[in-house]
Amino acid sequence: MSTAVRTVDFLTTSFVRRLRTPRPRFVPLRAYVVWGIGAGAYTAAIFQRFSLGVAGDAARERFHISASQLSTFAMAQLLVYAGMQIPVGVLLDRFGAKRLIATGALVMAIGQAWFAIAHGFAPALLARLLIGAGDGMTFISVLRLLVAWFPPRWNPLLVQLTGQVGALGAVVSANPLVASLVHNGWQATFLGAACVSVIACVAVAFGVHTGPPGWEEEPLRVGLREEAHRVRASVAAAWREPGTKLGLVAHLVTMFPGLVFTVLWGFPFLVQGEGLSAGTAGGLLTLLTVSGMVIGPALGTLIGRLPFYRSWFVLGVAGVAAGMWTVVLAWPGRVPLWVLVLLVLSLATTGPASAIGFDYARTFNPATRIGTATGIVNVGGFVAAVLVIAMIGVILDHAPPSQGQGQYSLSALKIAFSTQYLVWAAGIVAVVRLRRATRDKHDLSRLRPLPPTLEP
Repeated sequence: MSTAVRTVDFLTTSFVRRLRTPRPRFVPLRAYVVWGIGAGAYTAAIFQRFSLGVAGDAARERFHISASQLSTFAMAQLLVYAGMQIPVGVLLDRFGAKRLIATGALVMAIGQAWFAIAHGFAPALLARLLIGAGDGMTFISVLRLLVAWFPPRWNPLLVQLTGQVGALGAVVSANPLVASLVHNGWQATFLGAACVSVIACVAVAFGVHTGPPGWEEEPLRVGLREEAHRVRASVAAAWREPGTKLGLVAHLVTMFPGLVFTVLWGFPFLVQGEGLSAGTAGGLLTLLTVSGMVIGPALGTLIGRLPFYRSWFVLGVAGVAAGMWTVVLAWPGRVPLWVLVLLVLSLATTGPASAIGFDYARTFNPATRIGTATGIVNVGGFVAAVLVIAMIGVILDHAPPSQGQGQYSLSALKIAFSTQYLVWAAGIVAVVRLRRATRDKHDLSRLRPLPPTLEP
């Protein structure tokens, strides 16, 4: 991840060009405070994003909904998040990072509070939409703070550290949230979750400054119509580049298995299908997140040394995840715990590997549209996860229950999770085809070393 995530820095390319005041030679203490508060806000956003993952069964009982309707919660949240990526870049130019991070935290707090007191499907769905919208404002905005406060050479490390700190939100959304649901109930748990984002909003409002003293940004002077035309032209140009499409499918084929497992259906599979306790299932989800935090930097370093083998890493990670799911799904009856641990470890590689897609976006696009290309790539994994989440919900709705109302049989869960192979097959074929198209266009055999605009 250390190599791939640095590409997100290019989301702020136009912003960097508009800086009028050079950064100080020595980074002030306030810069670390600003980064810490921003990273904390991102951690809160990740916590809200994954809060439904361990509360799926409780949500079905509270709202009296089917598996498909439960899937709709996660689908709507992820689709809104994916759809926010390019618009957020435009909003950042107009309103700045501080306002967007604080607004995102406030929107998530409202959504989570609404989710806590809602009693019907429609109000709860609207609450998840708000959470997805607030989440979508956060990460890119935090990266803008890094550009303003720190020297450019620090950006790769700080982007990586921001991602690692944010992953702690997924850890908190596992066992601690399960324990709170058991001891405090639904309403208290999610009202407490809303308070986390309220605290983040207040901290950002009072502790974050857009830039260091003497720093200023040239205001955006174009109108909304001109900006919309520019964005459309940039999206069209980025989409015509086969390297962008390669990044999209690389992100898609690697990211979706881990996202499906952590956002919604992993916990029911472990508890209802494999018969684990809620605490053990939460521990496995925590292991997935922590392992990803360790694997990410190692994988990023390896990719940085072998940039011409990036597609093989993508195919390898997808193949390992598919292989471990094959072992679990083909196992007669419930699998031993150690097999589930291996499954979780294989899924832990999917998130870090998906960042290779951002590296493709940077490699094969000029600096003026790398932000747009990155936004396109970032849609891939989320759309694939939404599709699989929906298919799992539909299959479980039509499967007979095994242990009373609201319980899924292991066989039904295995059939439902088999739908992942459809996405893997399509994604792997697309990676191979687009890899060839990208090589044909850029003739990579003659690009050693790569020129600056195509440097991996």
